[in-house]
Amino acid sequence: MGRITEDLVRRNAEHNGCVIFSLEELSLHQQEIERLEHIDKWCRDLKILYLQNNLIGKIENVSKLKKLEYLNLALNNIEKIENLEGCEGLTKLDLTVNFIGELSSVKTLQGNIHLKELFLMGNPCADFDGYRQFVVATLQQLKWLDGKEIERSERIQALQNFPLVEQQIREQETAYCLKRAKDKEEAQRKLKEEEDKGKMQRSHTGSAGHWHMDISATLPSSEESKDYIQAPEVQEGHCKEKESDDREDDLEFWNKPSLYTPESRLETLRHMEKQRRDQERLSEKKNKVKPPRMLVTEDGRALNVNEPKLDFTLKDDEKRNRIVLDLAVYRYLDTSLIDVDVQPTYVRVMVKGKPFQLVLPAEVKPDSSSAKRSQTTGHLVVCMPKVGEVIIGCQRTSKPVKSTLDSSREQTSKRSQQMERLEVDPSKRSFPDVANIVQEKKHMTRRVRTEPKIMPSEEDLDFEDNPEVPPLI
Repeated sequence: MGRITEDLVRRNAEHNGCVIFSLEELSLHQQEIERLEHIDKWCRDLKILYLQNNLIGKIENVSKLKKLEYLNLALNNIEKIENLEGCEGLTKLDLTVNFIGELSSVKTLQGNIHLKELFLMGNPCADFDGYRQFVVATLQQLKWLDGKEIERSERIQALQNFPLVEQQIREQETAYCLKRAKDKEEAQRKLKEEEDKGKMQRSHTGSAGHWHMDISATLPSSEESKDYIQAPEVQEGHCKEKESDDREDDLEFWNKPSLYTPESRLETLRHMEKQRRDQERLSEKKNKVKPPRMLVTEDGRALNVNEPKLDFTLKDDEKRNRIVLDLAVYRYLDTSLIDVDVQPTYVRVMVKGKPFQLVLPAEVKPDSSSAKRSQTTGHLVVCMPKVGEVIIGCQRTSKPVKSTLDSSREQTSKRSQQMERLEVDPSKRSFPDVANIVQEKKHMTRRVRTEPKIMPSEEDLDFEDNPEVPPLI
């Protein structure tokens, strides 16, 4: 059953920033609320309050809502109008489809001078003879009753006939109250019978279970093993029988004729809750807990596991003598939810509790390994340097990295020596050497640039050094 809690009020106050003390409008409809409480303390500034389609049986704890203008309590279990004298600003009250049989309780609304609209249709009192005349004459501030405007002539006539109508209403109220008392007694009797029936069923199932256990304990070994084999089938049969019984009970409940009373509404709700609980139990049984995934076999062999279902690439970097794992973890995943464990033969990454394990093609150094996340893609990059020695059969051969560097240097020196040669024997090569042609061109240009300038000699007899003539370029 639902109750009015602070969390419920805050969830329905999103339009006010989840602030409840200044809330002016609150909607708590269809919450299976049984009691009206706490609202007058938490929301003093309320102007509109929706509480329709609940199980509220009494109007209470709203007298401090001085600013309340509209109160909707339709489709509840209210049997009497009361405790609304303090709602000074109340202008509209909706009590449609309740169980109000005491029509004289409308007199408590005479102090609500601003009340203009009242809805009482769908209540037992609305079927009384003289119902409308009694309400119109009692509440002279009303302008509308059950969605119909009250005319002046109608009020005058109701006031003239009020003594006779009031006597009729009292007689009908008395008859209704006697009938209602009988209905309550009948409902309590049925409820007690159902409780006793449920206790009997529980005790019967418990004794049946003990009986089965005693029988199985006295069986010999061969029969015991046979029963053990047939146990799942027996359990399945019991489950099917129980489901069929539940369906029959459900059909019987919905097809059974019943009066429309507050008790019948509560009974219907309890039946629906019971169905919901049974459904949850069945779903829990079906969704069995998965056993933990095996990562290492009994003989110590690691397995390849990808429970988080992530894409990955594994590269063997021969130049740097290392293995690189690129794991495509979620881009916006917090790094605190990732745990990396590097072992000599495998690497394990826990992503939100789900294991990713990969067997490595070569032995690595766990102490020298590193794990980083890419700043662009968010991928996890694990660099694992290989062990220096490679085991081949029974021989151990060292594989230094310097040898590759020395060989590359030797190749570059050979190329440089070949490039320095300017003359090539045409008998040995059948195609022109482009490198030598380029070198010859460069040499020719170098010779042109280094040609000495022809300067006039001073021994020439016809030479005259005129200082006004600029030098030749």
